[in-house]
Amino acid sequence: MTKKEFILSIDQGTSGTTVAIVNEYGEIVCSSYKEIHQSYPHPSWVEQDPIEIYQSVLDGIKNVINKSKIKPDQILSIGITNQRETTVIWNKNTGNPIHNAIVWECRRTTEICESISKNQNNVDQIKQITGLSLDPYFSSSKIKWIFENVLPKHKTESSNLAFGTIDTWIIWNLTNGSSHVTDVTNASRTMLFDIHQLKWSEEMLDLWQVPIEILPEIKSCNDTFGICNISVLEKTPIPITGVLGDQHASIFGQACFREGQTKCTYGTGAFILTNTGNVPIKSNYGLLSTIAWTIDHQTTYALEGSVFSAGSAVQWLRDEMKFFNESHEIEDLASQEKDSGGVYIVPAFSGLGAPHWDSRARGSMFGLTKGSNQSHIARAVLESIAFQCNDVFNSIEMDSNKKIIEIRVDGGASKNNLLMQFQSNVSNRTITRSRVLETTVLGAAFMSGLGSGFWKSLEEIKTIWASNEAFQPNMSVSSRNDVIEKWNKAINQSKNWI
Repeated sequence: MTKKEFILSIDQGTSGTTVAIVNEYGEIVCSSYKEIHQSYPHPSWVEQDPIEIYQSVLDGIKNVINKSKIKPDQILSIGITNQRETTVIWNKNTGNPIHNAIVWECRRTTEICESISKNQNNVDQIKQITGLSLDPYFSSSKIKWIFENVLPKHKTESSNLAFGTIDTWIIWNLTNGSSHVTDVTNASRTMLFDIHQLKWSEEMLDLWQVPIEILPEIKSCNDTFGICNISVLEKTPIPITGVLGDQHASIFGQACFREGQTKCTYGTGAFILTNTGNVPIKSNYGLLSTIAWTIDHQTTYALEGSVFSAGSAVQWLRDEMKFFNESHEIEDLASQEKDSGGVYIVPAFSGLGAPHWDSRARGSMFGLTKGSNQSHIARAVLESIAFQCNDVFNSIEMDSNKKIIEIRVDGGASKNNLLMQFQSNVSNRTITRSRVLETTVLGAAFMSGLGSGFWKSLEEIKTIWASNEAFQPNMSVSSRNDVIEKWNKAINQSKNWI
């Protein structure tokens, strides 16, 4: 019998899809990445093609199998992690989406959310049951928009429809339509899930007018979600035994298993989670109470803050402003000046996330002089990422009443030494960069391995995690206070722009 010695891990993110093969030492043996297209039908609207998303998964699987020469029957199990709130609704009979996926960044449902918010009881009930702040970010208003604007054009009853975040959509296709499932972490981002009772909330379904028959079955993160049996894996039956939303996979991949441990992922947005143990903490400072993971029906909770524009701000300089050709070139450009020259940028291209939650804020730039140049602006963009994350770090400390000593970081922008050093300076905290920057795909592999018995415990996984480099603060107190004061002025000016 062939030895099953690898985990296949799928990370379907906002910008693209990574597929990796992971061995027992937590090493990525082989990986493949493919960008996916985003469309912008109207200002602040963001969509993706669900068919293209799934095809990128298939292409990634095919590429890693071909590159690694690993046989499908050497793969013990599959783990999946995904962009979370992004919403797909499809016809269960045909398997075809009735509309493009509405991406988490999309702000088209701002008016729907504002209508709901007119009743303060709604806002309070949402926070109490789901742990979330009312915002277009989450899936519930996206579902409502599709039902109001798309469904009338289709001669389809709701009983024939299936809703899913991207994990559900991928699993449905990998299992040839036999599994309509999700895990607790993705469910917790829909604004339809009771994070205390761990089930779909009747109150939220009524509030958002969502029929329960379109919703997937909810499972623990290390449960069995179905059997993958597809041609690119030679029809080899492989169980899907680990599913988490991307940020939950990241904190799991960072081995933040102890209460108080914190991670920050720098991707299209920046996402900070801190482990709060087996009890959810209600935030009074603009954060979200969410589920970190559930293993064998035992739940660990987290506080989360989401920064909407991090890597996307760098992409704006690259694609729209034409400052450079490749995103990594921003570090060299920004390093040409010793500071931002007094320039402050608030990259609120999709509004502001935690802890501000202002969907009408817009991007803005302050402090320009005739001497301001591309290097100053590039540096201001990098610093804006650090400032936004620092706002979240401070909120976590106030909500948890605990000091954050170390922040474990990962994601593409964590390679940027200039950004990491400024993050340490402005936050006055140690920033520890993971040895494996793709901790999201690693976290999905870890969870799948727990589900399939590849790894036996969290303690075993903890011994695998390792750091790459640590950044220590070297900014004076007066300088730190000065730049934070000016940042606060800038962000306040950006709020309620429209």
